[in-house]
Amino acid sequence: MYNWSLARRIAHYKATGKSLSVTELCAEVAHLKRQPETEWLRGVDSQSLQQAIRDLDKAFGAFFARRAKFPRFRSKKRETPTFRIPQRVALVGDRLSIPKVGPVRLVLHRPLNGVVKSATFKQDATGAWYVTLVVHFELSDTPLPPPAAERVVGLDVGLKDLVVLSDGRRVPAPKHYRWAERKLRRLGRHLSRCQRGSKNREKARVKVARQHRRVANQRSDFIHKLSSRLVRDYDGGVIEDLNVKGLGKTNLAKSVHDAGWSMLRFQVAYKACWQRKHLAVIGRFFPSSRLCAACGCITSDLTLAEREWTCSCGVTHDRDLNAARNIRDEGLRLLLAEGCPESINAS
Repeated sequence: MYNWSLARRIAHYKATGKSLSVTELCAEVAHLKRQPETEWLRGVDSQSLQQAIRDLDKAFGAFFARRAKFPRFRSKKRETPTFRIPQRVALVGDRLSIPKVGPVRLVLHRPLNGVVKSATFKQDATGAWYVTLVVHFELSDTPLPPPAAERVVGLDVGLKDLVVLSDGRRVPAPKHYRWAERKLRRLGRHLSRCQRGSKNREKARVKVARQHRRVANQRSDFIHKLSSRLVRDYDGGVIEDLNVKGLGKTNLAKSVHDAGWSMLRFQVAYKACWQRKHLAVIGRFFPSSRLCAACGCITSDLTLAEREWTCSCGVTHDRDLNAARNIRDEGLRLLLAEGCPESINAS
């Protein structure tokens, strides 16, 4: 449906110089269901077909806003098998009721608190299907009071230590992918020696995909537990707005992606919102590592290889711990300014 809609919009624009709207394409789909050669479309939920058309419309919107390239046709080999149903998906016991499919057994990761609004189905490389349920629930809009300074912690992320806290605690990076590289290389060699199109090659491909899924699950489980512990132990947190996408294109790309910085920030952010805790994000150009937490002087010639440095005031700093303390102080200033709009800092 996505490819058909894209072909129709391209052909219509070449013929008339105008584009087709979502409403016009949905009307054409209703006409296609009455044709003998495309009558099989009746076996698919109508809202999932319409959602594919809306997804294409969003892709064109991003293209005209210059946020993305021109939409391209999807391929079964290149794209992840996925579809979305915006309504009429219900959870009944241990089964999920899907329109035009019926009840399907599933393993529910957590109980649902709220009303199910939509469901996105996706198949991974191993052939397993997953469903993401979007649930609507109400959050309190009561403003949070300013946090106590001793209950706010600064978080400095790194590659050797995944997180260094301003109170001195350190969380070493687990490096799940690094530990699995040897096995992945062995499985990759076996896959490369299999004949293309054979059943043995498909079995070898599934083994490689399962190992990658195992690494991803280990990383996700570790960061979920870490983020939950951080949000539970403190009333406020401060993190940096790092350019992870840019760092992912450098020589440190493998280590940066293995650490999961973006995943950690995302989980800390939404869990802090759920638990009614404070979270401040400071700018990426804030000199957290080069700023002396004792006197406030900035050492401009500090290199990345220097893990310890001595300020002109005579204080010797651990690079990561000093950065975490500076991040906490800057974030605490922002949090207190938000709670006191009449202060000079707020302006």
